[in-house]
Amino acid sequence: MLSVNSNYGASVALQSLGNTNKELGQVQNRISTGFKVASARDNGAVFAIAEGQRTRVSSIASVKDGIDRANSAIDVALSAGESIGKILKDMKTKAVAAQAADLSTEQRAALQTDFDALRAQVDQVANSATFNGLNLVAAGGSNLDVVMSDIAGATTGRQIASTVIAGVVPGLSAYVAGNGSVAAADDSTFNLNGVAIGTVDVTASMTIQGYLDEVSTQTGGRVTASYNQSTGQFNYVAAEAVAGSNELTITTAGTARSWLGQGVAAGAVSGGSVTSTITNRDFTVGGAGALATVSTASNLLNTTGAAATAVGNIDTAITALNSQLATMGSQAKALDVQGEFLGKLADVVEQGISNLVDADLAKESARLQSLQIKQQLGAQALSIANQAPQLILSFFR
Repeated sequence: MLSVNSNYGASVALQSLGNTNKELGQVQNRISTGFKVASARDNGAVFAIAEGQRTRVSSIASVKDGIDRANSAIDVALSAGESIGKILKDMKTKAVAAQAADLSTEQRAALQTDFDALRAQVDQVANSATFNGLNLVAAGGSNLDVVMSDIAGATTGRQIASTVIAGVVPGLSAYVAGNGSVAAADDSTFNLNGVAIGTVDVTASMTIQGYLDEVSTQTGGRVTASYNQSTGQFNYVAAEAVAGSNELTITTAGTARSWLGQGVAAGAVSGGSVTSTITNRDFTVGGAGALATVSTASNLLNTTGAAATAVGNIDTAITALNSQLATMGSQAKALDVQGEFLGKLADVVEQGISNLVDADLAKESARLQSLQIKQQLGAQALSIANQAPQLILSFFR
């Protein structure tokens, strides 16, 4: 039916052209932005997932930056340790030379002067080995807690935080039984539900670090231990422990030692970030660190016997220094592995985001050409439909 009041054909052509223009606008937007989901309006669910993953990529980048800074601090510390190792070799040369029986008093004094100057250089190197305000090889330095993952750690298991050790808080290289609170007979036994799973034999020469290592070794890894040098507290974690039914407890031989954890109730494991602790290594002389045996009092070259003692002390210091450097090297390697993994993880997550939101520009280009032709045809159809009512005039001629 022809009518001057309505034109159904034009309405249909107009709707079709409008839909074509809408699709064409979407394609042009995808081509200009490169995204098939550029905002929540395009696809709310996919956009929300992509935004969450973009946040994770940023978090991974922050964690990797922290690992890179920690690696730099360790590299500085290793360089200092290697330099100190060379100085110790020069000191040993002087001490060996001082063992000669034919040296005059003046000659021994000259050797002692050189020896003391080299020893002073050790402290200079250790105290200047700072990166970003952190020194890992100076006396009284701080530990470095490195965040290893953007995902929080597990919250299962139980932990015991010992009471604070009385008196001066020893460093990791200090003797467990040498701080005035712990005795050599204070063997620590770790129990799950009252059943012993391992006992650490505390000795007079055991260091804090050695004690921590033995906790893991003697319990087969079922209990891990850490030590806070700032507070003087031990912390033990048993991942399989359960409150009430499989509780973690600690007993020590002889007198109760709460500073080793005996009698302290277990609590829930914190679900904080996964961290790795880089412990401070004291490379200065005369302290409680690796070079404690090269202090001034025990390293005189005034007699052949004293020089021989100095040689033995320096050998002990070199061995201890190399051991500390090996530990730091292992920690640096672990950081390298984690940093490499995080880099690959970020790449994979970014690829996943791309799969969700990126437009296939080859397909969009082909679709653009198709819609442009469809737009032109739609416009022509609308023009034809608009001319239909003119036929009514021919009826009245």
